Amino acid sequence: MKTKLSILLVLFCFLSFPVLAQEKTKKELKAEKELQQQKEIDALIASKKFVFEAQKVNPQGGRLIILDYNTYFLKFNTEKTTCDLPFFGRGFNVPYGGGDGGIKFEGTPENIRIEKKKKSSTFRATVKGKDDVYDLMFTIFSNGSASLSVNSNNRSPISYDGVISAPKAEENKN
Repeated sequence: MKTKLSILLVLFCFLSFPVLAQEKTKKELKAEKELQQQKEIDALIASKKFVFEAQKVNPQGGRLIILDYNTYFLKFNTEKTTCDLPFFGRGFNVPYGGGDGGIKFEGTPENIRIEKKKKSSTFRATVKGKDDVYDLMFTIFSNGSASLSVNSNNRSPISYDGVISAPKAEENKN
């Protein structure tokens, strides 16, 4: 009886000590969070459904312009891509009256290509809008920041810096 009691006492002592070896350091937690974020970004790229929100504009031959509000976007989807981005630059073939003043289009993307690198991915697509054809090139980094270059037939090239995210729930229903 004494041996059983002593064995239970020793076993209880071992189980009551906190397990310090399994606690994670701040560095490990940060690395784990970055890995999770990278997996989410990779899943967005693989699904080909994401929203790019522009924060800065870099027109060709101009200086960097910081956008005030998060109202400029490009919603990428394989069925329908919608874009509403500002344009600062030279237009070569503009409709009478000046057009809509920005890069605004809806269309179905074609020639979608994805190239993976170590810390970033390059995502390319071509979208035919109502009056123009747009070549889109995203450089998407593992932390969710992205750069978008837009080339079109009727305007000078322009690039945007921003972030990508998953489409919101109400956008998925439309």
